[in-house]
Amino acid sequence: MIDLYYWPTPNGWKVSILLEELGIDYKVIEVNIGKGAQFEPDFLKIAPNNRMPAIVDHNPKDGGEPISIFESAAIMTYLADKQGKFLPQDVRGRTEVSQWLYWQMGGLGPMAGQAHHFRHYAPETVQYGIDRYTNEVNRLYGVMNKRLEDREFLAGDYSIADMASWPWVSPYERQGQDLNEFPNLKRWFETIEARPAVQTGFALKRELRERTQAQMEESRKVLFGQTARK
Repeated sequence: MIDLYYWPTPNGWKVSILLEELGIDYKVIEVNIGKGAQFEPDFLKIAPNNRMPAIVDHNPKDGGEPISIFESAAIMTYLADKQGKFLPQDVRGRTEVSQWLYWQMGGLGPMAGQAHHFRHYAPETVQYGIDRYTNEVNRLYGVMNKRLEDREFLAGDYSIADMASWPWVSPYERQGQDLNEFPNLKRWFETIEARPAVQTGFALKRELRERTQAQMEESRKVLFGQTARK
């Protein structure tokens, strides 16, 4: 059994989609990031960066004590390795998947997140920020579109690299993007969207996201402006 510390965001969806694809039994533990649950002491023992998702595996492969893991890429790599799926074991295949997984972590996710922030959540309009991150997301979509010219998925076969990137493309309209400008990316997006496990993982507790957005003014004080002192 896997405990999934979760809230319906792109980073949360990465792991819920993977768990569904793997067919692993898991229990959802809600981490209401709009209410500050990510700062609770018990959660910080598992996720010291006060970000979800995180997991606890009560049945690790070595048969030892439960293992807790934070950071979505680390979680996905761990689960894929444990089950022997969606992450090749040969050096070339593994490297191919890993570099696109890290590309998502270092590029697509952070830039799309900033585009979301300046376009929808910033308390005042900062046109430079809107343009800067909307344009960078557009560039990154172009990178994916070029990559997908001669292959179905980012690293050859369907893998954790695709599962990590897909949730960050799913709100493309909110990022100011038009998928029709990226035909290869659009084909990839729709292919993944049609997978039953993706649909189930994407729908997990989605009503909680709508509730958070309805309370955005209250949530903003918790989600933004954190420092080491606060």
